[in-house]
Amino acid sequence: MRSGGIFDYDQRKVKIMELQEQTQDPNFWNDPDEARKIMKRLDHEKNMVGSWDELDDLRDSIQVYLQFLEEGEDVEGELQQEVKSLEKKLETLELRNMLRGEDDHRDAVVTFNPGAGGTESQDWAEMLYRMYTRWAGKNDYDVSVIEYQQGDVAGLKSATIQISGDYAYGYLKAESGVHRLVRISPFDSNSRRHTSFCSVFVSPLVDDTIEIDINESEVELQRFHSSGAGGQNVNKVETGVRLIWEGKLSDGSKERVVAECQQERSQMQNREKAMILLKSKIYELEKQIKEREKQKLEDSKSKIEWGSQIRSYVFHPYNMVKDHRTDFETSNTDAVMDGDIDDFINAYLLSISASAKTE
Repeated sequence: MRSGGIFDYDQRKVKIMELQEQTQDPNFWNDPDEARKIMKRLDHEKNMVGSWDELDDLRDSIQVYLQFLEEGEDVEGELQQEVKSLEKKLETLELRNMLRGEDDHRDAVVTFNPGAGGTESQDWAEMLYRMYTRWAGKNDYDVSVIEYQQGDVAGLKSATIQISGDYAYGYLKAESGVHRLVRISPFDSNSRRHTSFCSVFVSPLVDDTIEIDINESEVELQRFHSSGAGGQNVNKVETGVRLIWEGKLSDGSKERVVAECQQERSQMQNREKAMILLKSKIYELEKQIKEREKQKLEDSKSKIEWGSQIRSYVFHPYNMVKDHRTDFETSNTDAVMDGDIDDFINAYLLSISASAKTE
């Protein structure tokens, strides 16, 4: 069982040998940033090949059970278990193989901005904040709170988190867009149904290998006392930094980008981190421009607007979460809000992969 085509098993084996040869160069670590990129690529290729080898082993095991079955042995249960395991591992490998974008391997910066509606939308933003931090925990990613502004009554006014780990951005890019909630409001004494919106903006965390030129005269610096989100995972600091950039993107469009940081102990460190976040957001906007120019996946790549929600979460009069880009849906709203969103992410990655093949 050897895969040609998109997986290119033999080519990956050759690539591993080439990368390993580079690591043996005495000057390999003279450029630490480039060395880390190569090591990350090497680990990825090894994981992909190792995963395919596991599929090979499962295939052999299934063939043995089929032979036992033909000979009258009662191995139906074991056979079904191996088949299910094969299907799950194959799906995981296919999805991982799709993450070939130049930034897919990077950490993700996730920013939450509630829409109009005050407490309702701010509470919804915090529910999404919890959903993504739960998802990160389930997938062994690290979460770092960059900034968190509490709502006046409940929820949050704005928040930014960094989710770190292999291919965090590759998966979470599926979540960038406007999320819509329909429910009976816990803040309405008349128990009326309310609709709330929250924008989730996901960008890859830039590093020294990416150059983003920003005119310092276009950046406004604001200082503020951080409120903190409460809880043990948030560093309590005295001074936060907010950077506001207003300028033109490469397509001539004017944009206003805001980045805040209250994570670090000193104002200087917060400013440095905020600048990285600002560049990450601008970089993502430029990526979207390039993708639109290629006329790829217009609906998911276009600029986020309040009328273009990507997913609806309905808690009343029935339970349903539906992604409007893929039509994937589930009635298990509790599981989704507890971080079980892999099926939505997978459906999105499969859809953009299928679209790419038809172009």
